[in-house]
Amino acid sequence: MKPATAIAGAAALASLGLPLVLPQYELRVLILALISALAVIGLCIAFGWCGLIQLGQAAFVGVGAYSSAILSREYGFGFAASLLSAGAVTGLLAVLIGVPLLRLRGHYLALATVGFNATAVIVISNAGDLTGGYDGYSGIPLAALFGIVFESDTRFFYLAWVILAMVSLGVVSLRASRFGRALVAIRDDELAAGTSGVPVVRMKVLAYGLCGVCGGLSGALYGHYSHYISPGDFDLVRSITLLVMLIVGGETSVLGAILGSILLSFLPEWLRFLGGGYLAVFGIGVLLVLVLMPTGIVGIVRRVLQRRGAAHG
Repeated sequence: MKPATAIAGAAALASLGLPLVLPQYELRVLILALISALAVIGLCIAFGWCGLIQLGQAAFVGVGAYSSAILSREYGFGFAASLLSAGAVTGLLAVLIGVPLLRLRGHYLALATVGFNATAVIVISNAGDLTGGYDGYSGIPLAALFGIVFESDTRFFYLAWVILAMVSLGVVSLRASRFGRALVAIRDDELAAGTSGVPVVRMKVLAYGLCGVCGGLSGALYGHYSHYISPGDFDLVRSITLLVMLIVGGETSVLGAILGSILLSFLPEWLRFLGGGYLAVFGIGVLLVLVLMPTGIVGIVRRVLQRRGAAHG
């Protein structure tokens, strides 16, 4: 087993004890970080592996949140059914819009995804009879699974932890498959990948679909945790934040997606003592990380472990 994998596994198991020691507010922030990590893992597949610039991930999170909320409140779907349905709906939506969208490249694709995010927010805001419009959607039922109602933050932490672990293991396995290698080949050299027999457009659409599935799962969890959602929760700023989480953590790594989500969820809270100037410090700090750590947190950790291994060797 690689040292980095062993360390990550040990840290994941150790995190199970965090609800016993964290204050209530910090536990809530951690839960929101785990929920965000699901969406960021989707960006890892689309952006980190396949090189697709995705500035509309918050729209998929929003579609998943509203889908799960409506199915559970209006149609009596259980938590598991609404969660899986939200992932399926967003995945299908991502595939449908990906077919025409992913023929674009570079900044044209980035602008198209920005337009998709803006359009999704407008549609949600104006579909008042279905989504509650600008007033938001409340009364989302508590998550319940196998007779356990996740009404407390401690219980919901373990629910989010298990779902995130399952998705992470699945995505890591996917990266080691032919599909994962094909996506990386497209990112490195799309023309060479195409001439080698890789169905480039199909692979891009599938990657975008998986990105949507992860976003939908994240949104469904968020809705059942907060019990209230509104269009402003899924705007362009949120999409940019999710992408920054990935880049800071390490854009090609699932572990980086999780670490970046946790760091950028807690960083604003740690800077609250600065008052009104914390946003400026937060922005400068993120820029410094992007410039000085181009491979993200995971890249730094890997280099440290490699140097220690070389020194011991």
